[in-house]
Amino acid sequence: MGEKGIGNRYRVKTGDVSGQVVVGDDNTVVTAHGDAGEASAAVSPDLESLRAGFDALRERIAQEAGEGTDAAARERVDELEEAVTAEEPEVSVMVYVRDWFAKRLPALAGAVTALIVHPFVGRLVEHAGDAVAAEFSRHFGGEGGAAPGGG
Repeated sequence: MGEKGIGNRYRVKTGDVSGQVVVGDDNTVVTAHGDAGEASAAVSPDLESLRAGFDALRERIAQEAGEGTDAAARERVDELEEAVTAEEPEVSVMVYVRDWFAKRLPALAGAVTALIVHPFVGRLVEHAGDAVAAEFSRHFGGEGGAAPGGG
């Protein structure tokens, strides 16, 4: 993992800041009010599992992707992580990233799909409402979802 972040530079100028400032790559910010016990309970095991899956995929990209696709693959993973954890998950981005990996790095396509159909993502999709859930099912299957081979 030693090369992660090499070449990234950040220049941040702020005036008066009355909240958090986060700069850099792969940051996770958890805000909790109350004592530390409440904060640790706020992060579900499924969310931790999803984050671990993204970390593992990034490591596999570093090991398996060629120089020409390494940076682009990491960008797609960042887009996917944003899309699956958004308040309203972005199914179109999930489809795009899955298809990108299937075409350019097929050896990693299964790992990408596993993140998309992760139980935590399923709950986020369900929470987003019927339209998002129906679109997700159309592309990735699931309860009442697409026929095999659909997408």
